[in-house]
Order: sequence, then structure tokens, then C-alpha cells
Amino acid sequence: MNQCDRQRRAGVLLHLTSLPHYPENGAFCHNAFQFIEFLAAAGFKYWQVLPMGPVNLGSSPYESLSAHAGNHRFISLKPLTNKGWLPFPSTTVMNEQEQRLHLNQAWQGFQRQGSSNDHQAFADFIAEQRHWLEDYALFMALRQAQDNRPWTQWPDDLRDRRSIPLQKARDRLREEIGQIRFEQFCFFCQWQAVLDYAHSFGIRLFGDLPLYVSHDSADVWSHRELFMLEANGEVRCVSGVPPDDFSPTGQRWGHPLFHWPTMEARGFQWWIERMQTQLKLYDLVRLDHFRGLAACWSIPAHCQNATGGHWASVPGARLLRALEEHFGPLPVVAEDLGIITEEVTRLREQFHLPGMKVLQFAFNDGPTNPHLPHNHRQQDVVYTGTHDNDTSLGWFTSLPADPKKRIRTYLGKSREPMPLPLVRAALASVAWLAVIPMQDLLSLGNEARMNRPGTTRRNWMWQLKDGQLSQELALQYYQLLKQYGRAPNPNHEVHDVLTHPGRPE
Repeated sequence: MNQCDRQRRAGVLLHLTSLPHYPENGAFCHNAFQFIEFLAAAGFKYWQVLPMGPVNLGSSPYESLSAHAGNHRFISLKPLTNKGWLPFPSTTVMNEQEQRLHLNQAWQGFQRQGSSNDHQAFADFIAEQRHWLEDYALFMALRQAQDNRPWTQWPDDLRDRRSIPLQKARDRLREEIGQIRFEQFCFFCQWQAVLDYAHSFGIRLFGDLPLYVSHDSADVWSHRELFMLEANGEVRCVSGVPPDDFSPTGQRWGHPLFHWPTMEARGFQWWIERMQTQLKLYDLVRLDHFRGLAACWSIPAHCQNATGGHWASVPGARLLRALEEHFGPLPVVAEDLGIITEEVTRLREQFHLPGMKVLQFAFNDGPTNPHLPHNHRQQDVVYTGTHDNDTSLGWFTSLPADPKKRIRTYLGKSREPMPLPLVRAALASVAWLAVIPMQDLLSLGNEARMNRPGTTRRNWMWQLKDGQLSQELALQYYQLLKQYGRAPNPNHEVHDVLTHPGRPE
């Protein structure tokens, strides 16, 4: 990332599922456009989202069925109705089954009534995305036909992609495959409208790229040779992190590890195509678990926890060099949290990638803690907390009295209610970009937490409510961003932006 791109700016972390009225209205609807207007009014420059891929059971955006595809649940029905592809005025959907019905009707309407320009755009999309779209559409059609069972539980000829049975499946599922392609076409077109609207206000989209992909995904099914798998497709070695003071058995994530010799022998083409998709979707990308590009914790699949794992080398520098040769300086932020060695830091610095600082991690280990604001550097990206943390108010409330006093003393705002002193510390940091979760902007507590790592219930559920994106809140943060030199336009009128007349339908 070029130094000249690192002007002093601020952003907000809000995933698309946290927009009001999701999934009834989809995500690519007036609620997304209204949020962009709020960001512009308040002086923010970046909107950070979590991964947008189609999710598996549990709704985690980090367990996706594809490294390229978009989540069809984000599609708004209103633009499809406006096109004449849906023959009814209702544009809301409550559940997966209802949305599938509406999208099928839109697909039928598109085939009957789509304009020549629409059909040409669809054909162009299929041609441009063929390197992943064909395998994904077939994978999803087969998965639906197999009652959504993992691909390793399919009949052997489909599991192993034998050519004649696979062609018969393509012929048999032609209509279903066509609809899945159409859904991806709608996803990318509608996201482009969101992206264009954000750019019209000078807002940049900040995405999230998980390092690993799910075992039950189109990518692993269609490129088994690129992953550490057994002959029957089951995983041989899985991802995770080693034991530490907080987790005596470590963390066993369960993703298949990459078969790096094959990846490298093919010129890292799979990774180049993956990054190409990310750069089509976003202006800036956070690379999750960056330390896994220096060395990964390899756990034998039969181990029930991470204690049996070991560090395995990864050709991270050669991968990043291949990406840089293809794309130029990478607009990537390295998520360098966790067990960070000198090797990890050297790799990040070799490619001039910003790292992360999280203020909720700052108040242990004394004054040398790298997350403390006085240890930040200009090339850092600072957060009050992330999607995996409690909200800053929830975090602070849960602390004993002594740490609370120590934090208050450091922040120097003893009378100001939390989390505002922590937000101020992030905005005052020398780091070029400060990102605040939306829950912290609203001073919400533990009830608004987005994710509790290691659990599967009641995660990814928090949503904004109507009226919370108020003019008063925008004005409050515009003044704060102006005070700390992060407002891109120090003379704009908040009211004028919030009443912008050009919002798309």
C-alpha cells in the first residue's frame, strides 16, 4: 500500500447483516445507502465489513461455501421488481425458503422479460467469472440435490468429480445451475451499486479475507490437489493455533491446510484469482490470520484439540511477491494479532503492509504493550475492538476495579462515560486509520456483542435499529474526527449529506 494513500482517516466496522431489517429487505437496499450517507455526514472515510460469502451452518461469515461467491441473502428484491423480473409489489423476504422462491421467480422473469442489454451483461458476467462460477454453480446445485450434505458424503462419482457422471449432473440440473449463476450476477451488480454510491461520497469499502477456506466449499471440492486431503477427500491436517495462557488446549479451527508445493508450482494462480475477486469488491482488504503466511499451526485431523499440532513452514514471502507482481502494491491490512514472532513482523514489513492495534488488548503487560497508543506507529490501523471482542462498554464493565482505575488513569478522561474515552484514544492515535465498531459509536454494552469465539449460539445477530443513525450522532462524530484531524472535509454541513436526494432505489 502506497504511503501517499495513508492519509489520516477513520472508519466504522459494521457487517451487512447488522443493517436494519436484514434479512427482510436484503442488505443491498436503502439501508446500505443510508448508512453510507451517515458515514459521509460524520466524516468517516472507510466502511469495514466482514466476509460476504455464502455461509454454511452457524451463519459465520468465516465459514463460507466459496472463496469467490457472494451471499445470495444480501440480494434486495426491490431492484429485481423494478426491472420487471418479479411480477408483484412485495419486496420483503423473511426466510431462506421464501427468498429462494422469489429468486426463482426473478430468474424466470429475467429469462422471459430481460432486455437484450440485461442478457448481454449476464453473458459477460459468466464469461468473466468462469474460473470459479461454473464449479460453484454446479457445487451448489449438487449440494441442494444432496440435501445440503457435505461433498465428502455424496456418491463417490460426484464426490470424486468423474467426468461422465458430472456431465450428466450438469444436464439434469441445468435450470438450477442457471439460477445460481443468476443469483451471483444479481449479487455482484447490486454490490457494485453500493460501491459506486459509496465512492460518490468518497467512502471506501474495507473488506475481510479469511486466510483459509472451509472444507465443505466449492473451492476444496473442485481443487482437491491444492489442499491437504486424503484420497477420499477427508482432511489430513487442519488449521488452528497452539495452546497459550488463555486456552490450554489451543484452538482447532478445522479448515484444511493448503498444499503449498502445488500452489507454488502453479504460480499461485488460485491465490491471484482469489485476490482479484477481493479487489473487485473492495478498496482495502484485511488479510485475516496473517501470521499463517509465515508459518501455520498444523494439526493432524484425528486430534480433537490443538495440542498435537506443530509449526509448518509456508512460502508466504513468495506468495506475496507473486501477488505484488500481478497487482502492484497491495491494498492489504495484515491482521497480525495472536502469536506474533519476529518472522511475522519481518514478512509484514517486507511488503509494507499496515498492521493492527486493538485498544482492548492494550492494558496488560505494562508500558511496552504494543497496543498502547504511545507505542503505535503511523503505518498501523487502530481499533477499539473487533468483531471477536465484546463491545468496549461491555469489556470495560466486566473488568475488576483495579484495571478500570488503571485504564481511566491512562486515558485521562475520568468523568467521561465509557466507551468515549477509548474512542478518543483511537482517534488521537498516530495510526493512519482508526476503525470504530458501530456498537462503540452507539455506546452499547454486552447485549450488542457480535461474536463469541468458540461458541456457535446467538452470534452474528446484532442489528441497528431505525433511528440510531441520527443527525445528532453524525454531528458528534464529525466534531470528534475534525478535532483529531481525521475529517476529510472539515467544512461540510452534516444536514446536507443526511438529506442527499440521489439515493438509488
